[in-house]
Amino acid sequence: MNRESLSFQASGRPKAQATAEEFRKRYGDASVAECDVIVAIGGDGFMLETLRANMMSGKPVYGVNCGTVGFLMNPYDLEGLAERIAEAEAAVIHPLSMTAATTDGRSEAARAINEVSLFRQTRYSARLKIIVNGKTRMESLTCDGVLVSTPAGSTAYNLSAHGPILPISSHLLALTPISAFRPRRWRGALLSHDAHVRFETLEPDLRPVSAVADNLEVRFVSAVDVREDRSIAMTLLFDKGQSLEERVLSEQFDN
Repeated sequence: MNRESLSFQASGRPKAQATAEEFRKRYGDASVAECDVIVAIGGDGFMLETLRANMMSGKPVYGVNCGTVGFLMNPYDLEGLAERIAEAEAAVIHPLSMTAATTDGRSEAARAINEVSLFRQTRYSARLKIIVNGKTRMESLTCDGVLVSTPAGSTAYNLSAHGPILPISSHLLALTPISAFRPRRWRGALLSHDAHVRFETLEPDLRPVSAVADNLEVRFVSAVDVREDRSIAMTLLFDKGQSLEERVLSEQFDN
């Protein structure tokens, strides 16, 4: 990989900014429009920001960890970056498309790389109807919330909510409740990646609900439609032997 083909993007944290300058001095720096690979320096949150900002570009993104968890990132190593990128293993992921209708008649659209989540806004629990592919699957779910996760996002908030970890190549989505009260024993469902999931809020005046696509929030929703958007493909690069598929598999055996 030519050094001029790398574009270094860093989060606002001082450590990430300093690391980016080290890389720029060693490898040069191209613009995003002219580069072959975007190098995102920061944590998982900044990786998601970078993917969202360049979602339509088709440019692969290689992450360098300067954050905390770094599940989507590679370890920092100043030496041999171009060679590591040339030998990197690629993971192709697709975002979720969210369309949220609000109680005052507005409609807002957003995309999510990890998950689309619905949350109660007040002390009252949320009550939601769940419709999958046009068929009502649950007349009423009383809960703190519910989410639809991509395979890439299944090790993030979905896992914290006790949802299943999905292999990257599984062609599945996870539908996971958050603190379900009724039905108390419901643990969620696995859906085909092409499923159309619709949530309708019950008693929205008494029990207001917000919808969040990764970090973009729409408040006071009346209905939310979620589906995978296969028209968009994002490529993440991982050091050889450390593919995203391997990381997801390892997570399932982590004690």
